[in-house]
Amino acid sequence: MSLFVLGINHQTAPVSLRERVAFSAQAVPAALAALRALPPVREVALLSTCNRTELYAVADDDGRALGDWLATHPDDLGDLHAYLYRHTDADAVRHLFRVATGLDSLVLGEPQILGQVKDAWASARAAGSLGSQLDRLFQHAFSTAKRARTDTRIGANPVSVASAAVRLAQESFARLEDSTVLLVGAGETIELAARHLVQARTKRLLVANRTLAHAQDLASRHGGVALPLTELDRHLGEADIVICATASREPVVLKQHVAAALATRKHRPMLLLDLAVPRDVAADVAQLRDVFLYTVDDLERTIEDNRRSRREAATEAEAIVELQVARFVETLAASTRTEPLKRLRAHGEAARAEVLAKAKLQLAAGEQPDAVLDFLAHTLTNRLLHAPTVALREAALTGNGELARAADKLFPATDPAADDTT
Repeated sequence: MSLFVLGINHQTAPVSLRERVAFSAQAVPAALAALRALPPVREVALLSTCNRTELYAVADDDGRALGDWLATHPDDLGDLHAYLYRHTDADAVRHLFRVATGLDSLVLGEPQILGQVKDAWASARAAGSLGSQLDRLFQHAFSTAKRARTDTRIGANPVSVASAAVRLAQESFARLEDSTVLLVGAGETIELAARHLVQARTKRLLVANRTLAHAQDLASRHGGVALPLTELDRHLGEADIVICATASREPVVLKQHVAAALATRKHRPMLLLDLAVPRDVAADVAQLRDVFLYTVDDLERTIEDNRRSRREAATEAEAIVELQVARFVETLAASTRTEPLKRLRAHGEAARAEVLAKAKLQLAAGEQPDAVLDFLAHTLTNRLLHAPTVALREAALTGNGELARAADKLFPATDPAADDTT
């Protein structure tokens, strides 16, 4: 039985593949149930974000069953195995600790990933797929991330994908003070984008969302105008910049929508920043003239400055991760070594409870106390000694000297005279 992590992320697979194995929050419980039903899997958790889809599991095989399952969900992805990374035991521990700390993120040190890891833990716990080993692992990951952010500057001046997108818009397209920005979605990423846009004194802010009440709530807090998603195509032409981050499985901004918007704008350029996985903007939109379309994978250049500024802090955070990995592995090994003792004590407690209950029934039935005590001592002794007696007899017949030597250490011979207190 080993600890595994396997998955894909922004370093190993393009967004066109990542979006095919992205799981919405609503799809996670069913996915966990299917994963837990795989014969080799004992425990499992699923982490799915715009930049990664990962399975954390305790399993009896080499993780192949997990990879095969991921390659066929939600559809057949025969080429997925070529993009998967697999980590086992200490390497799996290290990977989760780096993910939770933000060291494996597209934006180095970004704070949102820790909340997403906590959500994955909570979902697995609610689905009943989280056992003691994974629970201990995730709890240690949370404390490691907290320590890294407290003891280093990995989280100083936090940068997110949303802030990187706004920065890209500022540096490469137009003055935000002169621009109308349309936000599509109302989740955390869009909320962060709205904050950065307001700080940059954006001229006008529009918010479109499938649930109008959510769009109205976000727009009212940031001085914007709310729109229902069904009216997106009518207002698209008003936007100089469009930032999308919904949970839709299908594109919500189509080529014909953007083409019509460009016609109303008399082909004044538009910047579209698609931060969603699966993508919100249809890929063929990039074929239109006067359109600049960027996905999360295109933010690499903007984010490189963030990496350089945090490199020293990242080195310090990596040291903290390594220390915590060593401590967790040591604790895990210690718990494994004490497992036989736990089973022995559990067996003894179960035998004691069963025999004591029978003795109490005999007393209640009026049997003589001496007879009941004799029954209690004789039966409990037989229950406790039966398994080791059978094992030692079998060892003697097969010549297993190792078990006999272990028994000598557990039950050393005593000198009767040493116990004579007279």
